[in-house]
Amino acid sequence: MEEVFLNYRTKDGKEVAYIFDEKLSARFGSENVFRATKSIDAGADYGETMLGRVRRSSVLLALIGDAWLDAPDRKRPGRRALNDPQDWVRREIEEAFAHGVLVVPVLLGRGMEQLEPRRLPKSLAALAECQYERFSLRSPDTDIKRLGDRLVRQVPTLAALDRKPPTRKDADATDQPTGGVHNTGQSGGINTLNGTLGTFIQDSHGPLHTGSGPQHAPQFQGENTNYIARDNHGGVHFGPAQRRDKDEDER
Repeated sequence: MEEVFLNYRTKDGKEVAYIFDEKLSARFGSENVFRATKSIDAGADYGETMLGRVRRSSVLLALIGDAWLDAPDRKRPGRRALNDPQDWVRREIEEAFAHGVLVVPVLLGRGMEQLEPRRLPKSLAALAECQYERFSLRSPDTDIKRLGDRLVRQVPTLAALDRKPPTRKDADATDQPTGGVHNTGQSGGINTLNGTLGTFIQDSHGPLHTGSGPQHAPQFQGENTNYIARDNHGGVHFGPAQRRDKDEDER
């Protein structure tokens, strides 16, 4: 059964419905998102399939654009489509309310105003009281992710289907070592670690004295660089190593 049912008017919601279908299908699985032109099999009874899928859904998303409320009735242009008891948008929402399906109005566009109960048929008046979400084509990924996150917290069956990858923050927390510095398979050179660890020297060859008194001038050699520790009075010096090129070796 489809967990999420997309309810929309073709005139102002068709393109948005495709976006919702794509994003939610990627997260919960295509078979768990109902969109009429995708989900109804050829030759199936359209009306029975539509209402049956509403009843078996966990969530109905009513995608409401500027033309949703006052869209004209195709059979009677002087009347609103919502005033027709046979209007499919109306019937789907009524069916959802009648069977305890979670109904979420999604207002399309930042300027879309919240519905007013007095402008809706009595059977849909509750829609204006439902907590709504907003969606904008300027931020489709962010808006649909926010909605998906909220639905996962509310609907256990959706939580079980959630394919959302862990966030970078979660991954970073998992990857952090529990303590100390781990250096496996790396040798040589002078390196700097990010954070407060400062500078460290790896794989020293020869004695290294760090106490008081004269130093014995150990030397560390890496690619193109020598590190020479002088005595206490001379400090530390870095200088280029003598590099033999391939041509020189062949002479």
